[in-house]
Amino acid sequence: MKNIIAGVSTLIVVGLMGWTYSQGGAYQGGSHNKVIDNFGNSNVVKMQKSSTNSTNSTQTKNDKQNDELLSLKDKAGNAGAFEVSQNYKSKCSSCHGVNGSGFQNGKPMMGPKIIGQSEDVIYQDLLDFKAGRKENVVMKGLLLKIEEPELRELAKEIATFASKLEKLNQK
Repeated sequence: MKNIIAGVSTLIVVGLMGWTYSQGGAYQGGSHNKVIDNFGNSNVVKMQKSSTNSTNSTQTKNDKQNDELLSLKDKAGNAGAFEVSQNYKSKCSSCHGVNGSGFQNGKPMMGPKIIGQSEDVIYQDLLDFKAGRKENVVMKGLLLKIEEPELRELAKEIATFASKLEKLNQK
């Protein structure tokens, strides 16, 4: 009897594998897969600097160092735009960006823009994701082990991003 069950199960699995293959392969993320492809195809545009007609080797060396620094600055994006907590960096920034804009280096990220939303809206959204009222597997999985006081802290911090960015732009 065990052999019959194992044989039937094997045939079902092999049949499902064949059917999946005939349908064009497994699900690869739909529109979110395109966002991931954008990360892999990103071309970092280097900032142009003013050129000088100096033949001095020290000047050439400094120019090369400046180019390298500008390149690193481009790659870093706006990571240093304003200070965010380690909690936000570790839990939110990989999908929503270091400042909640939903973009990194001009490319869209997995998560939407959250900068500019009020604390109450963000907190309610977090609770809805945690409870499953809003559907997002990544958010639900991330929020399962986070208690409500920590969610409130994250919401409070994210709500300050717009004012932090505004202050930064005024300088």
